[in-house]
Amino acid sequence: MLAVGTMVWLASEVMFFGGLFAAYFSLRSAASTWPPDGVELDAVRGGLFTVVLVASSGTIQLAVWAAERGEREQSRRWIVLTALMALVFIGNQATEWLSLDFAPSSHAYGSIFYLLTGFHGIHVLGGVVAMGALLGRTAGTADDPGAIPVVQVIGYYWHFVDVVWIAVFATVFLVR
Repeated sequence: MLAVGTMVWLASEVMFFGGLFAAYFSLRSAASTWPPDGVELDAVRGGLFTVVLVASSGTIQLAVWAAERGEREQSRRWIVLTALMALVFIGNQATEWLSLDFAPSSHAYGSIFYLLTGFHGIHVLGGVVAMGALLGRTAGTADDPGAIPVVQVIGYYWHFVDVVWIAVFATVFLVR
């Protein structure tokens, strides 16, 4: 039941991000220059941190498999590593935002750039919070029979977050 509910919720998130991508491409089609002059994004740096985030999909999957095998401590270590990788990604995003020469109010590109990357960042932070709650749930010595489905759905969510970022990165950083 938890997995089905998560899938339905993730489907609504796909629609949400679909709307943001539709807005991006609508704004792009109406603009004479896209991105506007003066907008410089570091695609190499963004690509390196994309690798970090995509690799975290591997670590969360290792956490899921360890939990399914009953290796709770190993699963917890993979979850911690995944959360740390997510925080590194978010730290880069914050650093990037602070170094940019445009703001959401500068132009349409600025608005949609910050919306797309910001909402994705909020989803990454939500995943970190969920992982923290899961670590709290699995602390101690007693086994929690409900923890495995929770690890699995957090894994689903995390893979979703990573796939969305690949689309955001390709759209914003690569497709000029």
